[in-house]
Amino acid sequence: MQEAVNATYAVQMRGIVKRFPGVVAVDRVDLDLRTSEIHALLGENGAGKSTLMNVLAGLYRQEEGTIIVHDSVADLRSPRDAIERGIGMVHQHFMLVPSQTVTENILLGLDEPRFFVRLADYDQRVSELGERFGLQVDPKARIWQLSVGEQQRVEILKMLYRGADVLIMDEPTAVLAPQEIEELFYVLRAMRSQGKSIIFISHKLGEVMSIADRVTVLRKGRLTASALDVTATSSAELARLMVGREVLFRIEKSEQEPGEVVLSVEDVHTLNDRGLPALCGLSLQVRSGEIVGVAGVAGNGQRELAEVITGLRPCTAGGVVIHGKQMSRGSASEASAQGVAHVPEDRIGMGCAPNLSLADNLIMKRYRRPPLARGWAIDRSAARQWASRMKDEYSILAPSIDTPARMLSGGNLQRMILAREISTMPRLLVAVQPTRGLDVGAIEGVQRLLLAQREAGAAILLISEELDELFALSDRVVVLYEGEIVGELTEEDRETVGLMMTGQLHGERADPPAVALTSPWSGSP
Repeated sequence: MQEAVNATYAVQMRGIVKRFPGVVAVDRVDLDLRTSEIHALLGENGAGKSTLMNVLAGLYRQEEGTIIVHDSVADLRSPRDAIERGIGMVHQHFMLVPSQTVTENILLGLDEPRFFVRLADYDQRVSELGERFGLQVDPKARIWQLSVGEQQRVEILKMLYRGADVLIMDEPTAVLAPQEIEELFYVLRAMRSQGKSIIFISHKLGEVMSIADRVTVLRKGRLTASALDVTATSSAELARLMVGREVLFRIEKSEQEPGEVVLSVEDVHTLNDRGLPALCGLSLQVRSGEIVGVAGVAGNGQRELAEVITGLRPCTAGGVVIHGKQMSRGSASEASAQGVAHVPEDRIGMGCAPNLSLADNLIMKRYRRPPLARGWAIDRSAARQWASRMKDEYSILAPSIDTPARMLSGGNLQRMILAREISTMPRLLVAVQPTRGLDVGAIEGVQRLLLAQREAGAAILLISEELDELFALSDRVVVLYEGEIVGELTEEDRETVGLMMTGQLHGERADPPAVALTSPWSGSP
């Protein structure tokens, strides 16, 4: 861990206050970011971290307080002002234009090029930048064609392209394999050694302890710890400061024998949004009372696999069988009728209707059936009672059931989606990145819900890039690389999984390699 030898501050935030109607989001917060420092910012969802950083990035104006950048007071009225002062932010919720290409998004807002653009030249620059930082993405691809993980890579590349002196990074490692995280950390340390200053927002306490020099903790908009030296604290203490109670980092999972096969994916082939192969002869099974984890770097077919199973994407060959019934190609309603629940990776774009109320979102899978349906109409009284019960049962924190879904924090939005899906008592639950971007307290709650469904006999396919989560929750872990399953494990082996995720064991086997452990429950073909 590098100790900052220079007390010069790149940024000083003093007494920052930011209010929204009915709430004080940031309450007299101080933050000191030294030159050549990686400073971690921790807190629960809704603690005020993003609001504070949006003030520094020029997206919000504080009601009170002062910002000093490189020893002079800064009046940051817009993101352009922040960029001109050398401050760039990689947002958790992406600021991208879906219809434009990766390169076009990276060039947006820059003074150069001005009139004539040779996109091929800039495509090459973006490609080289991606290779340099281990953030490969097709520069010619349009944003809507990319997975959530690939879109986050574009956001990181945008700020790296601009060469910001102060870089605010919001969950930058959420979509990277372990080896790629180490490469990114190497880059961040190199930037620090060259005088760059980085604010690193992360819910992964292990990463914070590994990469940060100091850490500041927020809870409910206020400081609970300011500029702690990470060598003088621990993950358990940071978690307690974040949520105000002791947190279980690894939930105990009861042993149980899986039941009958619920999901059978048989030699499935499908294409991605660009018409390229996404799944290439993939086969797997999930049994009742079993969690099968799918590990892989973003963009290797995880999204397409979830969409094929849930009826959102047709397969070009092979098929999906749920409880012995062959699913029609691309029929989401048929999959839902067979008891399939889906927690998508994109909570805002696919998981909810953000402008509708909490109540309307909660009844989406039940409004056609009694007691919520009365003929062709919705019984609003019954619907509100149902939504209120779900809000209380799943501890969804919102002012009321009439609150628009877009106003919920990430953790509460995920609880809303889980409440809607789990309340249908699904036979099969497909959960994609269910804890991405959540704080340690919210992660614990979501994981408990998944384990409760396992104990209730549901079959669960858990697609995640969080190896800790996969090993903690899964009975078996399969590794997906370029649309194929390249290995299966029933015991924790991070090195092997990391090699499989990056393709270094792919193509070396006619039979399963010795490192891939066969599940004792995979007797059925």
